[in-house]
Amino acid sequence: MKCPFCGEENTKVIDSRPADDNSSIRRRRKCEKCGKRFTTYEKLETIPLVIIKKDEAREPYDRSKIENGVFRSCIKRPVSVDQINALVDSVESAVFNLGEREVPSSLIGEILMNKLQELDQVAYVRFASVYREFKDVNTFMDEIKKLLDQQAN
Repeated sequence: MKCPFCGEENTKVIDSRPADDNSSIRRRRKCEKCGKRFTTYEKLETIPLVIIKKDEAREPYDRSKIENGVFRSCIKRPVSVDQINALVDSVESAVFNLGEREVPSSLIGEILMNKLQELDQVAYVRFASVYREFKDVNTFMDEIKKLLDQQAN
């Protein structure tokens, strides 16, 4: 591992442990040349995942698309970056645990909305309004009524 500070090739692992989510290994390293310390995360490489879009087009899985959608729906909401990252990690784990090489984008959207609904209902409605392409206020109101009915039960 190259030192990010001086570019030296020789770095030494001084501590290694599972990361908080137990899906990666956190390693503290020290550069043999400049003596500075830095952290790396090691994650298991998974099989390439292909997403089947609504129009049946296929494209490689891109985590940043999920992150961007969640970030946009959580603007001005009391949701921390750590909570957003945990949600995206959770969605990603659920998708990869399906064990499929191709996954419809609609399935990813439904998994994401279920998890977002648990995190923040306003962010959920924002995301759903774009994802499900709400056409008018009545569709928006129907979704809010579903949320209120779920809370009542």
